[in-house]
Amino acid sequence: MKNEESPEGKIKQLEKKVNELVEESCIAHSCGDLKLALEKAKDAGRKERALVRQREQTMSPANINLDLTYTVLFNLASQYSANEMYAEALNTYQVIVKNKMFVNGGMLKVNMANIYLKQRNYSKAIKFYRMALDQIPSVHKEMRIKIMQNIGVAFVKTGQYTDAISSFEHIMTTLPNLKAGFNLILCYFATGDREQMKKAFHKLISVPLEIDDDDKYISAGDDPHTNLLIEAIKNDSLRQMERERKSTAERYIMTAAKLIAPAIETSFAVGYDWCVEVVKASQYVELANDLEINKAITYLRQKDFNQAVETLKMFEKKDSRVKSAAATNLSFLYFLENEFKQANNYADLAVNVDRYNPSALTNKGNTIFANGDYEKAAEFYKEALRNDSSCTEALYNIGLTYKKLNRLDEALDSFLKLHAILRNSAQVLFQIANIYELMEDPNQAIEWLMQLISVVPTDSHALAKLGELYDNEGDKAQAFQYYYESYRYFPSNIEVIEWLGAYYIDTQFCEKAIHYFERAALIQPTQVKWQLMVASCYRRSGNYQKALDTYKTIHRKFPENAECLRFLVRLCTDMGLKEVQEYATKLKRLEKLKEIREQRVKSGRDGSARARREGSAGGGGKYNVTVKGERLSAKLKSLPGTNEPYESSVNKEIDASYIDPLGPQIERPKTALRKKIDEDEFADEELGDDLLPE
Repeated sequence: MKNEESPEGKIKQLEKKVNELVEESCIAHSCGDLKLALEKAKDAGRKERALVRQREQTMSPANINLDLTYTVLFNLASQYSANEMYAEALNTYQVIVKNKMFVNGGMLKVNMANIYLKQRNYSKAIKFYRMALDQIPSVHKEMRIKIMQNIGVAFVKTGQYTDAISSFEHIMTTLPNLKAGFNLILCYFATGDREQMKKAFHKLISVPLEIDDDDKYISAGDDPHTNLLIEAIKNDSLRQMERERKSTAERYIMTAAKLIAPAIETSFAVGYDWCVEVVKASQYVELANDLEINKAITYLRQKDFNQAVETLKMFEKKDSRVKSAAATNLSFLYFLENEFKQANNYADLAVNVDRYNPSALTNKGNTIFANGDYEKAAEFYKEALRNDSSCTEALYNIGLTYKKLNRLDEALDSFLKLHAILRNSAQVLFQIANIYELMEDPNQAIEWLMQLISVVPTDSHALAKLGELYDNEGDKAQAFQYYYESYRYFPSNIEVIEWLGAYYIDTQFCEKAIHYFERAALIQPTQVKWQLMVASCYRRSGNYQKALDTYKTIHRKFPENAECLRFLVRLCTDMGLKEVQEYATKLKRLEKLKEIREQRVKSGRDGSARARREGSAGGGGKYNVTVKGERLSAKLKSLPGTNEPYESSVNKEIDASYIDPLGPQIERPKTALRKKIDEDEFADEELGDDLLPE
């Protein structure tokens, strides 16, 4: 008890408390609680300063525990840095570095340089890295190499590629590693030095991996103890580390080859061939096939399908893994070109070679889907998902398949799962909204479409669909807002233009509707209905002269349009113009011509019907009547104007009758017909002969 209450005992207790706080700070940091780690580090700092003061009062300064002071300050600086409080971290590191009593304090200039690098203060970072390099003995080769690597990266960040090349070349000469080799290739690529790129690529693939062969993981005999040992080390942490190192090396080499292939030779194909030959002669010989497949994919990106197919076909006699990958790509290629038979053949080949290849199974499902066998296609997509539950293509396609089969609940479930994986996929969001629309749940459909336009706010189709849903719900104001936004982004959608024009007519703003119908007339200049709608809007807004001019223009373009002539007759009559007789005569002539054509068409139909009846009675009669029918057809073709049958005008009249249902005209009772005509409400009516001027 006395020892604990004595000054030495109190100092030891305080030292123990400081050490505990430092440990707690480190543990909190490792658990990801950076705020708590910093609080503990600060608390340790305060208690350590109190400890120093207590030591100075009771003992000589020589007995101060420098290691504890260094530990506390170093931990505090680290926690400041982890919490991105870089100014405080640098000040704390400066305290350590400037104190000559800390023997290895100079090494912490590396940490200070790292902070400057994070702050993008590259010149200071390089300065502190070099200062740290001067204080690290040459025996610490690995640490010096890492600092040199950081110096090289800092030079790359500032665009000083020559200095960066010097750093990376020094590393590749002294203690080569994959990262430095890859960075060296990047620097030579940035400077455009073809020969040095090739030399750097040779250096990269020559870096030793320092991992054991896979043979040691294969059992050579029946010894149970050996087999048990092999089973234990097959997937231990060391084996996982070896796999990770090999995977990293392959990724660096593949990326470097894809980068330099187009730059080292006159064409990317020649460059790829050079890279393939170099890789074949190295320890990464199996990567050569992957490079060839990447070459085919590059052809695809360049839209050179023939070269891509030729490249992939070379793998048909290679080992199973490569053959499956090549067949999968070939199947996809042929599918894109709508050659479903070839796509199906290569999909079968890929599946037979590797039944667990989800891409091959998805391609097989696609070819069956294209042939309309949706149930069978769904089975292949399901198998692909059993092999790889994250295969987004199979999940999307099975959703489409369920939609085709009208199994909307299952389709919705598939797309919702996909949405959990691809949160901002516009296609997935649209499919979910579309399914809710098919399920007659417009509120949910609107909600998902709102999410869609938050991802792609300029998608005119999605905006128009929102407008349509709001229109169906009776919310014209919201419908107008989204239709108008859709028109703003894509002013050539006829359906949107027609809706906006009809909206302004319904709200009695015919002048505003004119702009939209004129736009429609520009898009479809051969459709008379849009121009009739423009003229109708002018007439409804009271601008009769402009309406008359528009009808005259329409008549010049479409002289056989009876509806236009009727409007002209009526307008000229109301305005007391002399042209009324001319238009009335043209209208009568057109109607008579229409009657003649209808009679001839009717007689032609009767003749063909009679021919069929006589033909069924006897073979000879069939021949004669057929000839007669042909003669009749020839006569109809020789009539003037029969190349443009009146049926097209009839269709136009039908369209125009939809165009001009302004106000309550469609709803008026038949008993008020004459009265309405007298009030200039004649847009949808045909004038009788008794109303035409003599």
